[in-house]
Amino acid sequence: MARGLFITGFTVAEVLVIQQRAKDLLSEGKTIMNWNDAETSVSKQFVLPVDQVLEECDHALRVLDPATYGRTRIAGASYISGYLPK
Repeated sequence: MARGLFITGFTVAEVLVIQQRAKDLLSEGKTIMNWNDAETSVSKQFVLPVDQVLEECDHALRVLDPATYGRTRIAGASYISGYLPK
């Protein structure tokens, strides 16, 4: 389940770059992706499995540009009030 990691603060173009990098790593047979963001004296790093990066990118693209990438998928559910007889 996507957590929305690439929604806030990312543009569609940036998400597409991340997605392409994940695809490249997958085609090279690599399964972990490092992402670094260095600003002034702060360095952040996180490691994600490539399949999770692709899932996060897909989710972000659907949220950031639903007209192009489709709407966010919502799972259907049902609820029955009361109880079923034996």
